[in-house]
Amino acid sequence: MLDLHGYGPRLLEGAGVTLQLAVLSLILALILGLLTASAKMSRNWLLHKVATLYTTVIRGVPDLVLMMLLFFGGQMALNVATDAIYDRTGLDWYINLNAFAAGVLTIGFIFGAYMGETFRGAFMAVEHGQIEAGKAYGMSPLLVFYRIRFPQMMRHALPGISNNWMVLLKTTALVSVIGLSDMVRVAAEASRATHEPFTFLIPVAMVYLLIASVSEWMFARLQKRYNVGFGGH
Repeated sequence: MLDLHGYGPRLLEGAGVTLQLAVLSLILALILGLLTASAKMSRNWLLHKVATLYTTVIRGVPDLVLMMLLFFGGQMALNVATDAIYDRTGLDWYINLNAFAAGVLTIGFIFGAYMGETFRGAFMAVEHGQIEAGKAYGMSPLLVFYRIRFPQMMRHALPGISNNWMVLLKTTALVSVIGLSDMVRVAAEASRATHEPFTFLIPVAMVYLLIASVSEWMFARLQKRYNVGFGGH
């Protein structure tokens, strides 16, 4: 990356922070998505209601509001908890919820709801007859999931996962408002200092575009892999 009035190295470092934030948030979102889908498909009334409430709240509250609630409210909740521990045990323990952790937790939490709907639809798209056939061949429930249900589900889920990832990637720009030195925050600081916004914002846009382009190529490869044997359907 060019020097860019001395801000080039910081922008490059910020790009690394953005990519780490996006990948870790995606991992958390995938885990929460699978749990949410399982809960919404569960016969357990409580699990179903909790998962439904979760997805409803996420759809109704703006991402930025959720991020600020978790960053500021989460730190206050941790302080209350550690104060209670100190009062009872005398253990002086402080937990600092930094901007990076808050960003990962918030973005992962938000997109976990969207991934949950993606996975739920994908699981429902798997033909039940194939699962019954696997059981008839003597496969264990775990083997049925690994050999039949998961590959079939992924074939249906990948387009939704890809779309969610693209939106998640752009959502990482919001963490700049809670103080994380990602490339958007660095570009904003550099723009104010030099009064040359396009000098810094255009490279940031290009980095996002590069990550998105590589991601599209990777998801296309995955889609091709999971579509083997299903051409023309």
